[in-house]
Amino acid sequence: MLHTQNAAPPAPAPFAARRQQIEALRGQFTGLNTPYPRADGTTGPRVYLDSAASNLRFQGAEAVVDEAMQHYANTHSHLHHGARIMTEAYKQAHETVRQFVGAPETHTAIFCGTGVTGGLNRMARVLAAQRPERDVAITTLMEHHANDLPHRKHMREVVHVPLEMDPDGNAGRVDMHALRTAIKEHGDRLNYVAVTAASNVTGVVNPVHEIAALAHEVGALCVVDAAQSAAHLPISVAGAAPNEALDVVCLSGHKIYAPGSPGVIIARKDLFERHEPEVVGGGIVEFVDAKRYDVTPSLPEREEAGTPNLPGSLLLGATLRILQRVGMDAVEADEQALTQYAMSALNALPGLTIYGSHRLEVAERIGVITFNLHDLPHGLVTAALNDYFGIAVRNECFCAQPFVRQLLGIADAKGIAPSDCTDACSTRAQPGMVRISFGLYNTESDVDAAVEALQDLTSRPDWYRERYRPVGDGSGDWVHTEFEAPPAAQFDLLDASDRWLDANAPTSS
Repeated sequence: MLHTQNAAPPAPAPFAARRQQIEALRGQFTGLNTPYPRADGTTGPRVYLDSAASNLRFQGAEAVVDEAMQHYANTHSHLHHGARIMTEAYKQAHETVRQFVGAPETHTAIFCGTGVTGGLNRMARVLAAQRPERDVAITTLMEHHANDLPHRKHMREVVHVPLEMDPDGNAGRVDMHALRTAIKEHGDRLNYVAVTAASNVTGVVNPVHEIAALAHEVGALCVVDAAQSAAHLPISVAGAAPNEALDVVCLSGHKIYAPGSPGVIIARKDLFERHEPEVVGGGIVEFVDAKRYDVTPSLPEREEAGTPNLPGSLLLGATLRILQRVGMDAVEADEQALTQYAMSALNALPGLTIYGSHRLEVAERIGVITFNLHDLPHGLVTAALNDYFGIAVRNECFCAQPFVRQLLGIADAKGIAPSDCTDACSTRAQPGMVRISFGLYNTESDVDAAVEALQDLTSRPDWYRERYRPVGDGSGDWVHTEFEAPPAAQFDLLDASDRWLDANAPTSS
């Protein structure tokens, strides 16, 4: 079928059919069943429960990129086949992103190299320069460092709004009363409110459109970090009403089943007017001589100097097209069912504490669950799940140290830790949690495997302690005293390169 650049996806199939399609896609992710050695001497496939850090790559999109690479050439030309095909495909990737997030024509999609971190840094610089009289940003205490530190660096003042507490005293979404108060207090000085769509620590979802409406009442903007939510929930930049539209949304391709792809800024076009691009070079100019250069007014071209990451951009475009065809409403429903199953199973384990509001009827959340076992450090639990059970999870602070320290009772209500507390705290005071997180490929059997493993850890804490020692570098990590699995034994880049060359060397006659 021939598609034009702006072709919208076909009408979605019935919901039940799309749920069946998800089942058909579950096993089509690279690396899902990679085998690894275990401490008991066996070898088995991993259970990947670390999607909040990065998703596995969708094989369907890989196949699309392989087809596209048969035509590979650089963009910025239309006079030979390959360049013309790649230029058009690159435009289609941009348009697919814009359609995926429901952005109107007033917005542009800009590929930005280092994921959400690069996008939010760029937008903090742009907005600070464009509106210097507005020198305040508001964010929340649940933010990833990527949606906190750029604002601290580029704005004169950053206000951190606290979170609501559910009936059980657990942290939920941003405290909307406190947010309204902060917005009203800073009024004409407020440049923007920057908020995560979903926490990478608790998975709790924020009401971003309601937040946008509040910001717009005082002429401020709403900047949304969608890194954690984009693969799990439908996104609508436009919102249900004009005052609810999101001004800036940043997302990361590696968290949407497209590792190796760039991050994306989806933003109002007018925010870049009369502003020199942050990066200049080839591909963005209309005239250059030894004295001056004229930058194109066209977006996104003016914000994407140099040679683009074509394979990554096309990978992301293909992935989002497929997800859009399946329907993010179906993806959300599938994950909600798995998350509820996991929450119920984990809540039944004695000696396990889940952080954040875990009443799904009180706080909407995506498939991200953090916890600690009472008898074992987070680093030991994470290592043992990998070494003995082949379960890949993450620990420590997830690049959200103020929030994690607050949840652990180390930081105060404002997210400030004691002056004598650093990452070199004693083992007792070391901050950290264990996090499991889901992707499209996860099933109830994955949850069952994790619960069974945690049951074993809670029933034999002393046995596991005897087999591990702390690394001692302040990270909170632990390692097995005898079992080792060096990375090079599983994969070595140089060895793999040499083996390929040797296997393809010409034979002597």
